[in-house]
Amino acid sequence: MIPSPGPARRYRGWSAVAALVLALSSALVAFPAPAQAATAITINGTSGGRVFDGVGAISGGGGNSRLLIDYPEPQRGQILDYLFKPGYGAAMQIMKVEIGGDTNSTSGAEPSHEHTRGAVNCDRGYEWWLMGEAKARNPGIKLVGLAWGAPGWIGNGNFWSSDSIDYLVAWLGCAASHGLTIDYLGGWNERGRDVTWYKNLRSALNSRGYANVKIVASDEFGWGSADDAQRDSGFANAVAVFGSHYVCGYRSAQTNCPSSTNAVNSGKALWASENGSDDYNAGANALARGINRDYIDGKMTAYINWPVLAAITPNVPWSTTGLAVAPQPWSGYYSIGKNAWVMAQTTQFTAPGWRYLDSASGYLGGNRGNGSYVSLKSPNNSDYSTVIETMDAGSAQDLTFTVTGGLSTGTVHVWSTNVRSSNPADHFVKRSDITPSNGTFSLTVQPGYVYSITTTTGQGKGTAAGSAQGSLALPYGDDFDGYQPGREAKYLMDHQGSFEVVTCGGGRSGRCVRQMSEQAPIFWTSGHAEPFALLGDLGWRNYTVSTDVMLEKSGYVQLVGRATNYNHEGPQNLNAYYLRVADNGAWSLRSNNTSGNQRTLASGTISALGTGRWHKLALTLNGSTLTAAIDGTTVGSVSDSAWVAGQIGYATGQGVTAQFDNLSITPLAGPAPTGEIRGAGSNRCLDVNGQSQSDGAVVQIWDCNGGANQKWTPTSSNQLTVYGNKCLDAPSAASGTRIQIWSCNGGTNQQWRINADGTITGVQSGLCLDVTGAATTNGAAVELWTCNGGSNQQWIRT
Repeated sequence: MIPSPGPARRYRGWSAVAALVLALSSALVAFPAPAQAATAITINGTSGGRVFDGVGAISGGGGNSRLLIDYPEPQRGQILDYLFKPGYGAAMQIMKVEIGGDTNSTSGAEPSHEHTRGAVNCDRGYEWWLMGEAKARNPGIKLVGLAWGAPGWIGNGNFWSSDSIDYLVAWLGCAASHGLTIDYLGGWNERGRDVTWYKNLRSALNSRGYANVKIVASDEFGWGSADDAQRDSGFANAVAVFGSHYVCGYRSAQTNCPSSTNAVNSGKALWASENGSDDYNAGANALARGINRDYIDGKMTAYINWPVLAAITPNVPWSTTGLAVAPQPWSGYYSIGKNAWVMAQTTQFTAPGWRYLDSASGYLGGNRGNGSYVSLKSPNNSDYSTVIETMDAGSAQDLTFTVTGGLSTGTVHVWSTNVRSSNPADHFVKRSDITPSNGTFSLTVQPGYVYSITTTTGQGKGTAAGSAQGSLALPYGDDFDGYQPGREAKYLMDHQGSFEVVTCGGGRSGRCVRQMSEQAPIFWTSGHAEPFALLGDLGWRNYTVSTDVMLEKSGYVQLVGRATNYNHEGPQNLNAYYLRVADNGAWSLRSNNTSGNQRTLASGTISALGTGRWHKLALTLNGSTLTAAIDGTTVGSVSDSAWVAGQIGYATGQGVTAQFDNLSITPLAGPAPTGEIRGAGSNRCLDVNGQSQSDGAVVQIWDCNGGANQKWTPTSSNQLTVYGNKCLDAPSAASGTRIQIWSCNGGTNQQWRINADGTITGVQSGLCLDVTGAATTNGAAVELWTCNGGSNQQWIRT
C-alpha cells in the first residue's frame, strides 16, 4: 500500500506495483533496445545561466543523525568520508542542520542550546560535531540552520516573536564558538511565515555582527514568499533565498519541478530546500530527475535532500531514508545507498559558484521521457560538466556534443551510475575517456542511468565497508559518569524532551541523566507527547531493566520496556510497557500502542517518593509476566502478551524535570524453540493462510492467536517448520517472491538464517523475509525483498 501523501507528513513503503516496475526495469538493463536518433547538444560557454549553490542534505527534522556520533572508529570516519569528503562519496556541498528545540520533529528530538531563558549551553547535541566533521573534510561546504520546534518559553509559545530572534542569534554565537560560520538561516520549518518577523531578523543580524548570514524564506510548500516580496520591499530586501519544499510533489517521481513566475523574476536565488523523504536506495530515480529538473523547470540552484542519513534504530519512523543507513553503532554496521552515488554524479563534478549554461540544459530530444541534462561551467571559464539522467528512457540514445564559447575542448572524462542495478559495482563507475575532434564528440547513453561528462579530474569512489550486523549484547549498563555535562549518553535517543548528562543532584556524586525540558515546547508535530528517550536493541526480549530515579518536582517518571514502533505524528503513541511512579507514591504498570490506546494493567500506592530523594525502579519482562519493583520491593505483577521484545527507555510527565542514574539491563532465560514469529513493525504473527496444511499455501501476517499455523520451529538444518512437516518455502530466489509452505525437502529455498538484527534471510536468495509494502494489517503478504533495515523486515521469535 502506498498512502496518500500530505504536506507535512512523510510515509515509507514499497508496493507490489513498485516491485513489478523494478523487475521490468532490470530487464531493460539486461537487454537494451537499439539507440534512438542522435540528439545534438551544444555546450556554449557564453550561454547565460544562474549561479549554482549546491546539492546537499539535512541533518535534522528529527534525530536522523543521532547514532552516528556513537559509532566506533574506523567506521564513523568512513561514514563521514562517504557523506562529505570530496572525491570519495556523496561529497555534499550544502548541509542544513536542525536548530534543536527539545521536541520531536519526525524521527526524534534534538536538544536546544537554551532550554530555559538565558541559560545558553553551546556544547549540547551532536550537530556542532557533525558540522565540524563536514567542514574538516570539505572546507567549502555551505551550512544552513533552521528551527523545527523550540522551547516553550519562547514568546510564551509564539515562535514569531522577538524571543525567537534572540534565540537564533544565540545559536549563531554557539556556532562561532565552535569555529563554524553559518552561511544561511531560516525561520520556522513548514509552519508559515511572518513577514515582519523576517524583517526584524534581518535587522538583528545586521546589528549583532551577522550581516553576512543570508536569510532563507520560508521553508514551506509553494512560493508564497516571492508573492509577499512583490508587495513588501522591506521583506524582499531582508531575504536572499526563496526556499520551497517538495517542489516536484511530495515523495513524487520528481518528473516535473516548476517554481513560479514571481519567484523566477524576483532576482533571488531559488532553492528546493527540502526534498526526498525516500529510501536510501529506492529514492535514487527520483533524486536523479529532481536535481536536474529543479533547475530546468524552475531555475532552482540548490537541491537539499531529507535527510542526510538514517542513523536511527529500525523502529523509528523513516529508518531507511537518506544517503545511507547506520542503525548499529555497537556492531559498526552501515550501508551506503544508491542515493549517495546519484548525488555524487553532480557534486563531484561541480561546486558552488559554478554557473549553469541554460542553452546546454534541457530534455533529451525535447522529450521528458527521454531524460534530462544540465551543463555548468567553472569560474575559470574553461572547465565544464554535463549531468545526464535517463531514468524513464525506453532505449539507448546517441548524443552528439559540440563545445564552443571558450570552454576546454580537451579530454572528456565520463562517469556513470546504473540506477536500475542493485549491484554496487555498477554505481559511480569511471568509463573510458573521450577525445573530442574539433570540439565535437559523441556518447551513447543507456536507459536508467546517470552520466557525468567533465573536463575536471579528482573524482573517486570510496572502498570502505561496514562490519556485519549484530545485536547489542546483554547485560548492558551505564552509570553515566564518563560523560561531560551537556552531552547525551551513549545510544540514548531523545524522542521528546531532552535527556542530557548533568552533575547529579539530591546529594549524589558523579553524573546522571536529567530530563531538561521544563514546560511544553513549541511543537513541530501536531502531537503533545511527553518527554521520552529510548535505548537498545529491538531483539531484547526477556530482561530486567532497573535504574535510580529522583523527581525534582511533583509529577511522575516512567521506566519503559519492550518499546518498538511509535507514530511520528504523535510520538507519545509508542508500542511499549511502562512502569509509572509519581511523587505521591501512586504507581502503575501500563501498556500503550501507536494509536495512543493506553491500558492500565496494574496499579497501587506506596509511601510517597517525594522530590529531591533517590529511589530505585525495576521492571522485569519475562515472557508474558510483567513485574514491577520499587526500592527493592515487588509492588505488582501481571500477565500481558501485547509486546514481546524491544528497547528500554526513560520518560517523564510533561515539564517534569527528573534525574536517572545507574541504568542496568539484565537478560533472563529465553523462550522455548517452538513459538510465534512476530513482525516488529506490525506486532502480528507469521501465519499460514486459512490454517491450510496444503503445499503452496501462502504465508501472511495475522493477529497472534496461538494457532498451530502460527507455531514455527527452527531446525538444525536451517529450516523453519510448521505443523511438524511443512517448511517455510520460497518458490524462487527473485525479489517479490511470495512465501508459502511446502513439504520439507532439504532445498536451499527452504533454508533460512535467523540473524541477530531480527531479520530472517533466505539461504538461496540472500533476501529478507518482508511484509509487502510495509503493511501492518491482517492478511498482508509476506515475500522476499532486498534487505533495507525496515521494521517490516524485523522479526521477533517468542
